[in-house]
Amino acid sequence: MVGEILAVGTELLLGQIVDTNSAYLSRRLAELGVDVYFKSCVGDNVRRVESTLQLALSRSDLVVVTGGLGPTDDDVTVAAVADVIGRKLVYSAQVDSDIVEYFRKTGRQPSDNNRKQAMVIGGCTLIRNQVGTAPGQIIEDAGKIIVLVPGVPREMTWMMENTVIPYLKQKIQSVGGAVIRSRILRTVGMGESALVVQIEDILSSQTNPTIAPYASDGLVDLRITAKAQDDETARQMIDRVAESIRSRLGGLIYGEDNETLAEVVGRLLLTKGETIALAESCTGGLLGKLITDVPGSSRYFLGGTVTYSNESKTKLLGVQPEILERHGAVSRQCAAAMALGVKRLFESSVSVSVTGLAGPDGGTATKPVGLVYAAVVCGGSLSIARLLLNGNRDQVRTRACVAILNLLRRVLTALP
Repeated sequence: MVGEILAVGTELLLGQIVDTNSAYLSRRLAELGVDVYFKSCVGDNVRRVESTLQLALSRSDLVVVTGGLGPTDDDVTVAAVADVIGRKLVYSAQVDSDIVEYFRKTGRQPSDNNRKQAMVIGGCTLIRNQVGTAPGQIIEDAGKIIVLVPGVPREMTWMMENTVIPYLKQKIQSVGGAVIRSRILRTVGMGESALVVQIEDILSSQTNPTIAPYASDGLVDLRITAKAQDDETARQMIDRVAESIRSRLGGLIYGEDNETLAEVVGRLLLTKGETIALAESCTGGLLGKLITDVPGSSRYFLGGTVTYSNESKTKLLGVQPEILERHGAVSRQCAAAMALGVKRLFESSVSVSVTGLAGPDGGTATKPVGLVYAAVVCGGSLSIARLLLNGNRDQVRTRACVAILNLLRRVLTALP
């Protein structure tokens, strides 16, 4: 099955909103075995939507349209699709009832514009919106499939996962189509070039499954993709390749698929029965954000400080002025004192500190921009890492957090 994605919205063309929907749709359709050859983006103009849709239908079996289903005058997708395939809009009492109920829950009344969304394409399969007002629609016409989903990512994702993907799976299986499945092995602690050398023979010998590396800010993902006639065969193919890679890379692999490094660290803290506190300087609270992005992190995260100035390091964490005067804030000694100080402050079993030069200014010959010290106190031991990171200010901070989380992962993994 050949698929195509059509994103509707002038705000996308103007760059006011990043089109994350198309990336999600491409990934999920590929996993189903749908060959996505084209993506288009068109503004809120009914004639241009119509002409773009006509082109898509001329070359693709499936067209997924996202956006333009809202209640305002510039939401033209439904009318454009109806015009292209020659169908009338019909009133849906079910959709109207859903809209009224959606507003009732928040003590409001829907406007006439909102209720306009109850006009749907005749003969469509409705996708009721459980998290918004605009319904999705599936239309089969002249051997083609058109799927309409909202542009709001949360609403679009809900409809795809709960209705559209099961529908497409059934369609594909009914014609004996192949399935494509992927798994991502997530690694940290080695750059992409060096990591590829470690598994070069595995990479070069694979055609199905394929292996594709992708690097970003201290992490390298390895996506293994298999094409087979059924899920189980694809899974077994991926398992064999994944095992070969794991045997080479060992502890460089920290997780799979959407698993984050912070989630892995959080799970280790819970498993080991530890609590953690943070003392941040150059990362400005970013490390704490990453850790608390994980649901349930309150079970192990006690708190943290952002001690940016020397005075705050001394006042809040008890860093001795002599350390700052002799070694400076960006030093092994200061990182150690910060970690010990925040551990005392929060009475945690584990503590982490980070201090460094994120730039773009402030570097010297002996302490260049990108120099970061991190310390971990755990189980009576002190581990200190000296990092020299490339990139702009944001990249240095992000890469520092990745390296620190990995240091913490290694320290916690070594605990009994």
